[in-house]
Amino acid sequence: MDYRRVQLSSLFVYLFINQLFILITAKEHVLLDMKSSGAELGWLTWPNDGGWEIVQTVVNGSMLYTYSVCNVASETEQDNWLRTTFIQRRPDVSRVSVELRFVVRACNTFGGTPPGCRETFGLYAYESDSDVGTSFRKGQFRKVATVAPDEVTANKGGGRSDLQVNVETRSVGPLSMRGFYLAFQDVGACVALLSVKVYYTTCPATQRGLAAFPETVTGGPLTEVEGACVEKAVVVGQVPHKASQPRMYCTASGEWILPVGQCQCQAGYQAVGETCQACDAGSFKTDVSAEPCQACPENTEPSGPGAVLCPCKEGFYRAPSDPPSTPCSAPPSPPLDLESTPQLVAGSVKLTWSPPQVTGGREDVTYNVLCERCAADECVLCGSRVRFDPGHTGLSEPSVTVSELEPHVNYTFTVEAHSGVSQYSQQRAAASITTVLHFTDPPKVTSLRLEERSTTSLSLSWEVDRRLLPSYSPRYELMYRKKEAQGELDITTYVVLVLEKNSVQINDLSPGTKYMFRVHTLTPEGHPSSHSAEHEYETLSVAESQTQNSSMVVMGALAGGGIMLLIVVVILLLHKRKLGLHSRQRSNINYFSCPEKLQPLKSYVDPHTYEDPCAAVLKFATEIHPNHVTKQKVIGAGEFGEVFRGLLKVPGRGEVAVAIKTLKPGYTEKQRQDFLSEASIMGQFSHQNIIRLEGVVTKFKHAMIITEYMENGALDSFLKDHDEEFSSYQLLGMLSGIAAGMKYLSDMNYVHRDLAARNILVNGNLECKVSDFGLSRVLEDFPEGTYTTTGGKIPIRWTAPEAIACRKFTSASDVWSFGIVMWEVMSYGERPYWEMSNQEVMKAINEAFRLPAPMGCPAAVYQLMLECWMQDRSKRPRFVDIVNRLDKLLKNPETLKSIACVDPRVSIRLPSTSGSDGAPFKSVDEWLDSMKMGQYRETFSHAGITTMEQVLRLNTEDIKNIGVRLPGHQRRIAYSILGMQEPTGPLDVFAV
Repeated sequence: MDYRRVQLSSLFVYLFINQLFILITAKEHVLLDMKSSGAELGWLTWPNDGGWEIVQTVVNGSMLYTYSVCNVASETEQDNWLRTTFIQRRPDVSRVSVELRFVVRACNTFGGTPPGCRETFGLYAYESDSDVGTSFRKGQFRKVATVAPDEVTANKGGGRSDLQVNVETRSVGPLSMRGFYLAFQDVGACVALLSVKVYYTTCPATQRGLAAFPETVTGGPLTEVEGACVEKAVVVGQVPHKASQPRMYCTASGEWILPVGQCQCQAGYQAVGETCQACDAGSFKTDVSAEPCQACPENTEPSGPGAVLCPCKEGFYRAPSDPPSTPCSAPPSPPLDLESTPQLVAGSVKLTWSPPQVTGGREDVTYNVLCERCAADECVLCGSRVRFDPGHTGLSEPSVTVSELEPHVNYTFTVEAHSGVSQYSQQRAAASITTVLHFTDPPKVTSLRLEERSTTSLSLSWEVDRRLLPSYSPRYELMYRKKEAQGELDITTYVVLVLEKNSVQINDLSPGTKYMFRVHTLTPEGHPSSHSAEHEYETLSVAESQTQNSSMVVMGALAGGGIMLLIVVVILLLHKRKLGLHSRQRSNINYFSCPEKLQPLKSYVDPHTYEDPCAAVLKFATEIHPNHVTKQKVIGAGEFGEVFRGLLKVPGRGEVAVAIKTLKPGYTEKQRQDFLSEASIMGQFSHQNIIRLEGVVTKFKHAMIITEYMENGALDSFLKDHDEEFSSYQLLGMLSGIAAGMKYLSDMNYVHRDLAARNILVNGNLECKVSDFGLSRVLEDFPEGTYTTTGGKIPIRWTAPEAIACRKFTSASDVWSFGIVMWEVMSYGERPYWEMSNQEVMKAINEAFRLPAPMGCPAAVYQLMLECWMQDRSKRPRFVDIVNRLDKLLKNPETLKSIACVDPRVSIRLPSTSGSDGAPFKSVDEWLDSMKMGQYRETFSHAGITTMEQVLRLNTEDIKNIGVRLPGHQRRIAYSILGMQEPTGPLDVFAV
C-alpha cells in the first residue's frame, strides 16, 4: 500500500510540473470538476472496502485528491464501483462531455501477467429526476464506454516507473431527466483516476452575414440553429424544407460552420459591418442585394437619404426595360433627309433617310413607316395591298422598299423615329414625303387552276386581266417548290420557268407529293410585276393510279387466271408421286445448335472440410507481417479477445485504417482454429457490402485478423444514437446495401445464419456492410431456446421458425432474418419483440403474429417485411427479388409517402400490457416498470397521471408534453397504451 502511495505522489508532482490541467474556455460550461472540488468530492464507492480509495497528496502547498484502485494480485473476481455525486443538468442540454485523466499500470509490471489483470475500466451513467443519496444499484446504470489507455505505465530500468498520463473524452447522452450520475467500474486493473471534468459546450452568440445567431448548446456532431436577419435586412436564400430564416451549424467543439441562407440589406440600405444603414443623399439602391449604394446617374434629380430610385428631370424618362442605374433619356428628333427613289420593278419605290440629329442618349432608335393615298384634301391608309420590304414597323436600318403601288396616285410616306421613351412624349418625331409613280400597269394574273395530273406530272393554266393593255402579250415567270413537312428546315428552293403562254405541263415530279405554285407577269424590261397567290397541288399516288386502271386489270386477271388455274391443276396431278418421293428421301436438317456452356458461379467452400484448417487460411487469406500492423486503441471486445483500431502499413499502399481482432492469451488450439476460420470465410468474399478482409497474422505468436475499419460501428447502436435523424429514403438506402450484400452471399451458396443489425457495420459514408462470418451454429435445448456456438448463444428472435424447429438453415431463413433487420432499421434499433421472452416470441410466431409496423414506416416497406416472414419458406422472396423491390422504391420516392397503418393492439403479446399475473396493471408505477420505463415515475406523477384510466386517455402528443423526450421511449409507451385499449376491429392484421 505504501508503495502505491509513493507512486501516486510522484504522479501528482509530474502533473503539476508539466501543467497538464487544461483551462476551461469560454465555450465550456463545467457541471463537475474533480480538481476544483477538493476534499468535498463525496463520491460513493462500492463495495466500501477493498475497492476504490481516495488518495490525498500535498503538491506546492495544495492538497490534491484522486481515486485509485489496484487489486491486480487478488485471486477473487473484481467488481469495484466509484459513483459521482448527483450532477444537475440544464433543461436544454441533452448531451455532455466527460474528460478523464488517468494512469493505468501495465499488467506485465507485476512480475508476470496475473490472470485477472486488466488494462481497461468502464464508464457508466444513470439518469434521475432527484438525488438518490447513498442508494446505489448497479442495474440502474447503462454503459457508456470501455475506457482504454493510449499508453500504459511500465517499469523502466531500476524498477522506476515512467508515468504515462492518458486523457480521454467521452460523450454521454441523450439525456432527458433533471440530472445524472457517472460511475466507474474496475474489473481488475491498476488505475489512478486523476481528474474528471463533466461539461457541455456552447457556440457563442454571433452575427454573421447580417444574421444574428443566439448562444446554442451543442447536442451532437452538428446542431442546426436558426438565426434572424438584423434590422433592415431580409432573407434572400430559401432553405430547402425549412422556414426562410438563415441557419448555421454549431459543431460539437463550439464552432459555427456552414451558413445556409443569406441576409441582405433592403432597398435603400447598404451593409456597413454587420448592420444595414440608409443610403446617403444623392445615392440610391433599388433592390435587396449585397451591392453598395450607387450615385444618382445623369439627368436625374438629387435623392434623399434611403432612396430606392433617383427621379428623372423634366423632359427625361426611363423605359420600362431600363435598369434604375442607367441615366434618364429623351425621345429622339425626326429623321433627316427623307428621299424616295423609283425602282426598276413597276409600282415600287425605295425610301431612304438619315438618323435623327438627337437620339436622346439612347441606342434603341427604330423607325415606323406609314403609307397614305391622298386625293384632293383627303388621305386614307394604303391598306394591306401595299407591301413593305423588310417591313413597315420596328425598322433598324434607315431604308425600306415599297411595292404594289398604283400609277398616277399621290402617296404620302411618313417615317417616324421611336425609342424606348417615345411613349412618354406628346410630340411625334416624324418626317413626310409625297410621291407619284408614272408607269403602265402590266397585266395581272387573276386565277390559277389544275387541268390534269398523273403520278409524275401536273398540267396548269391561269387567267390574265387584259383590261389595261388588250393588245399586249406578256411573258410569265412560274415558280414551284415541293411542300416541306412540318419540322423540316425552313430553307425553300424554287424551280423558276419563264413562259410565253399561260399554260404549262411540269414533268418528272414525285408520286403522291404536294407542290406549291406561284405565277408572275414580267414587264417589257423583264422584271417581275404582279403575281398570283401561292397554290397547292398534289400528284397522284401509285395506289390512286392503279385504281384508275382497275377495270382493265380486273378483266385481264380474270381471263389469265382461269388459264393459269387449269395449268396448275394439271401440273399438281402429274407430279404428285414424284413430290412425295422426294419428300421421303430428303434428309432431316438439324436446326438447333448446342448453347454455349455457362460458367458456373463461384461457390463458397466450407473451411471445415479441410483436414488442416491452416491450409484453408493460407488459401483464402493474405499473410501479413506483424511489423506492418500498428495497434492504436481498443474499440471493443470480441468473442475471442479485444478488438483494436489501428493502421496497416503495406509497401506501395501507404497507411490504411483497419480493425484488428486479437486472440486473448491462454487460448486452446481449438479456439485458435475457430478464430482463424472466420478469416477463411471472409477471404472468399469480394463485394462492396461485405466487410473486406485485409489479411491475417498466423505465423507469429499473437494471431490477428485485420479487416477494413468501419467508423460508425454496429448498425443497431448507430441508429440508436441518431434516433429520428434520417428520412425513410436514407434508411431504405441502407437496407438496399445490406440486401445487395446478402444477394451476393446467396449467389455464393453461403448461409449467414446470424443476420442482425448488430452484425452490420457502418462506415463514414453510411455504407452498410455484412460482417460476423463466425462459427457453425448448433441448435441446443436451452431454456431460452437459443442457438449455441463455441463462442456464445444467439437469440432466436432473428431466426426463422423452420431453423428453430428443424435446424434447416437456408437462404430463405436468411431472408426471414433480413425482414427482422428491416424492422430494426425502420424503428431505429429497437429490440425485436421488445421485452418478450424467447418462449413468448416462438409462441407468438407459431400463432401467425408478426411484429407491427414501426411508426412512420412506408407501407411498401412493411409489406416487404411481411413477405419475408411468410411461414412457408418457399413463398418468401429471394434476395434478388428483394434487391429489385428496394431499387424500384428508391427510384420512385413518391411510393414512400404512403405510411403503413399501425394497430399496436397486437402488442397484447407483450408483457407490458398486463401485470405479472396476467391481470390489468393496478398502478402507473407497475405499468412503467413492466416496460423498464421506471425512470418516468416522477414525470407521470408531476403531470398528475396517477391512475391507469388516465393513462389510457393519453395520446402521442400528451406523452411528449408531460416530459418523455426520447422518440424511442415515446413509441414504446404509445404502443403499450394502444395495446391496452379496447379493440375496435380484428387483431389479426399482422397475421401472415
